[in-house]
Amino acid sequence: MTMPYYVAPEQVMKDRAEYAQKGIARGRSLVAALYGNGVLIVAENPSRTLHKISEIYDRVAFAGAGRYNEFDQLRVAGVRHADTKGYAYSREDVDARSLANLYAQFLGQVFTHEMKPLEVEILVAELDANGDDHQLYHIAYDGTVVDEVDFTVLGGDSATANDRLSASYRTGWPLAEAVRNCVAALAGPERTLEPADLEAAILEQGNGRRTFKRLSNEDLAGLMAPPDAAAVGASTTTEAPTDGDVPAGQADEVAEGSDATGGGEPTDDAGGEADGDPAAPPEPPAVPGADDI
Repeated sequence: MTMPYYVAPEQVMKDRAEYAQKGIARGRSLVAALYGNGVLIVAENPSRTLHKISEIYDRVAFAGAGRYNEFDQLRVAGVRHADTKGYAYSREDVDARSLANLYAQFLGQVFTHEMKPLEVEILVAELDANGDDHQLYHIAYDGTVVDEVDFTVLGGDSATANDRLSASYRTGWPLAEAVRNCVAALAGPERTLEPADLEAAILEQGNGRRTFKRLSNEDLAGLMAPPDAAAVGASTTTEAPTDGDVPAGQADEVAEGSDATGGGEPTDDAGGEADGDPAAPPEPPAVPGADDI
């Protein structure tokens, strides 16, 4: 009888972890960050149909990095779970924490018992509709759940992007500033990402029951514009002088001309001479003839 080769459990777990990490690192990164009015998620994704960011339920969003077919199956399962729970109980009972625990159990089971682990990292975000207690849950390939604070980076070169974003993050920043800094963290100093290279969505307060909203290329272009572009454009435009307003330079020239032509002596409004001579009487208006009528 042939004995099977023995491999230590630690070595098996290490090999599976390295395999999953290499597959995830080959993908593109995504960033999720809190801003003044909600949650922003930005991913590097040039595809217009294969979405990495999606809506799960009213206040819950999903994002995945790694192999698309694997994390999209998790997204579909999450949507079905949320719909069933919201229908059986209440819409308010659907939250990101329970969904993150469900994902963690499934990923941990696959990582431990299956031959091949899932090459994915997923994010579950929830908006607090009545306050600022928003939730960001980062679930790794082995089922590890991390309750992130302020922001998180998934997939690709996540460590470097995380360092860039941590250097520029500011609590309560506006949406435009959040978009610019998240895109800069994804691109790095050697690249420039255009709106067509990105996919972005927000969970925003005051957006009705369904708080999820995708940002179009036009929205991203406006948010990614430099903050001083509008101010520079406004400063280069000058207002046209109104009736009676004379620019300062022309006023000086008018004053000098009046001094040179007569020392500022008054002139008659009717066109008479300045020496006091009476002005010529105006001619009577011509009576129209038959041809003018």
